[in-house]
Amino acid sequence: MNVLATLPRRRLGASDIEVSVCGLGGNVFGPPRLDAVGTREVLAAAVDLGVDFVDTANIYGQGHSEAMIGAALGARRSRMVIATKFNLRELDGASVAAHVRRQAEDSLRKLRTDYIDLYQLHHPRDGVSVHDVLRVLDDLVREGKVRAVGGCNFSAWRLSEAAHLADARGWAPLATVQNYYHLMARGMEAEVVPYAERTGLGLLPYHPLAGGFLTGKYSEGQPRPAGTRGAAGSGIIDAMDVPANHATLVRLRAVADRFGRPLSELSLAWLAGRRAVCSVIAGVSSVEQLRSNVAGCTWVLEDETVGELDEITAPGGVSSPERPPYGPRGPGGR
Repeated sequence: MNVLATLPRRRLGASDIEVSVCGLGGNVFGPPRLDAVGTREVLAAAVDLGVDFVDTANIYGQGHSEAMIGAALGARRSRMVIATKFNLRELDGASVAAHVRRQAEDSLRKLRTDYIDLYQLHHPRDGVSVHDVLRVLDDLVREGKVRAVGGCNFSAWRLSEAAHLADARGWAPLATVQNYYHLMARGMEAEVVPYAERTGLGLLPYHPLAGGFLTGKYSEGQPRPAGTRGAAGSGIIDAMDVPANHATLVRLRAVADRFGRPLSELSLAWLAGRRAVCSVIAGVSSVEQLRSNVAGCTWVLEDETVGELDEITAPGGVSSPERPPYGPRGPGGR
């Protein structure tokens, strides 16, 4: 089945890169999640379904995600827009430029490509000048090794600072921001979402299903299902698993049930309908989950339904941290 013609495509902010509104989280590729065979199966299905955007990082899958994506795509690389991330950990006295460039070269090698479509700073770090980061990113863009740059886990003031510097120096600006955002975690709407809408910055929500909480698989007072991230120890599920959120979940599930659709698809449809959202990034452990994600991201909700969801989950009506607290396994995909 190929739904490329019907899967909506959007630009990554002000860049010239277009991607499918349904994105694929690369944090599932590699230990402890998908092996090489599973990675190839999911990526092949993604290409066939018209999902042409995969987001990963050099630390995902215990450091193996990029290499597994590169090996799985092979000659199909040109059919996939690849986003990856670098970090500012363990500078060890090295210059920021050398530190970032070393990670970029390593990512290019692992991904088996000569360019990265979207290169993102994973987390800003106090004490490290954004000036130095933007300067080396601009160098990478001018060299053709990177097409566009973005930030992750940025507050609005950091985004404004980066935009001012890039404009003043004539450097490549941040095209996107990737933050924790879902139907029950709406803290970003205080400042980051309005900033993005006013400036044309593209939003890339991650953990759009709250680590699986918005799939409805967890019930209040009941043991977490075996094999789930919640059972294995998920900080996100720990934070979401409170009575107020379960009460909200019941109301959300009732809305989804009226349409005969899974709660997960309703949650993805709501995010995909946000004005500044470019692509909704969700990890999957099976092709079946990928197909469901595509169905959710292509579901256009009526204004009345959106208003109902907004009323149910208005900020203050749920209990969720602005950033995900991770358990022993680190970031999850959904």
